[in-house]
Amino acid sequence: MKNLLIQIVQALVDNPEQVQVNEIESVQTVVLELRVAKSDMGKIIGRQGKTANAIRAILNAASGKAGKKYLLEIVE
Repeated sequence: MKNLLIQIVQALVDNPEQVQVNEIESVQTVVLELRVAKSDMGKIIGRQGKTANAIRAILNAASGKAGKKYLLEIVE
């Protein structure tokens, strides 16, 4: 799931080498903390959060097979 998130985000940003994902795992949930360059923050969030919500929807759909809930946090 982490690799899926990295591939999606790297395709959207201008500085793909600065994409970092930290995975925090608990019993039933996994939090994916996403860090990008400050100049790319707007591209990840999108207008009114539409891009971020779309990424969350993809993670939610892909997490069905994993049996865990994946949450995306965008960290500055």
